[in-house]
Amino acid sequence: MAKSKLLRGKYRWWALGTIIVGYILLHFFPPIQPHVQLPAERLSEHPFLTLPGIGPLYLTNSLVALIIVDLLLLWIVWAVQKAVKSGDLVPKGISGAVEAILEYLYNLTESTAGKWAGFIFPFFASIFLMVLLANWMEVFPFVDSVGFIEKVAEGGHGFPIREFGPFAILVKEHAAHGEYALVPWIRVVSTDLNFTLALALISVTMTQVLGFRALGLSYLSKFFRFSGMIKPFKDYFSAKEGRSIKGLIGGFFMGFIDFFVGILEIVSEISKIISFSFRLFGNIFAGSVMLFVIGTLLAALQSVFLLFEVFVGLIQAFIFGILTMVFMAMATHGHGDHMESEHA
Repeated sequence: MAKSKLLRGKYRWWALGTIIVGYILLHFFPPIQPHVQLPAERLSEHPFLTLPGIGPLYLTNSLVALIIVDLLLLWIVWAVQKAVKSGDLVPKGISGAVEAILEYLYNLTESTAGKWAGFIFPFFASIFLMVLLANWMEVFPFVDSVGFIEKVAEGGHGFPIREFGPFAILVKEHAAHGEYALVPWIRVVSTDLNFTLALALISVTMTQVLGFRALGLSYLSKFFRFSGMIKPFKDYFSAKEGRSIKGLIGGFFMGFIDFFVGILEIVSEISKIISFSFRLFGNIFAGSVMLFVIGTLLAALQSVFLLFEVFVGLIQAFIFGILTMVFMAMATHGHGDHMESEHA
């Protein structure tokens, strides 16, 4: 009990010290409005790789963030694997939290996808954990705030420099000549449209792969629905009596509507890529800009919005993952009652 009280007192002094240091830094080094742009900034002058048909690839600050996210995921895998091999019935720390998350995600997948849960779950869990870490990099120290100071083009938005030995910072004072901007070394990877687009392509592509695996070539009947327009003619000419031109026209019209719905399904699959990409990108990019603005205007209150961004990052990761899981589960069901009975 005494040790618990001592720890609480220790944490209280740490919090008080952080507030005091933050106030001092804000007084002597007031925050400035950072440079905001959609494309990721280059950190290398020369490309590290050139691919035929694609062109040169440069090291960008969002790519650095992606490498950090990958390393964190590998560390989590190692920690969970170590906890499993230890033989403890109740994992503790990060391994215990990850086990609880994965168990919840698997139960959710199994209740939705049934026998295909084993195929879908790895994609669901991997996307959720990766997007979650990528989004939460917004609240990491030094992200979007430490980097190279480069001179901006004439007419661009920049600030003068104040030298502190080997270090330099941007200041608010007006400078007649020589304005500079910060190019951060690490930028939240979810604010790079290339990252969100790549995840969307993986999600939609594997959905189609699962559809073909579950239903075979009959999966194409979801998109190309010609049978509804052909069936009225077959019924009309095969009937020996009771032929009706009105029934033929009505059946063909309903078949044409079904064919048009199939075309809409194709458009829907393509629109999923756009929806996945811009939903995640827009929410996280807007959150980063909001943190920039709040940090410039009311820096002392930025911590409140940091907590809000933690919540937003969690929700967006869950939405991206669960939509992938639901779409993949839906792809295992055939089109029409005859398809469902055939593959039941």
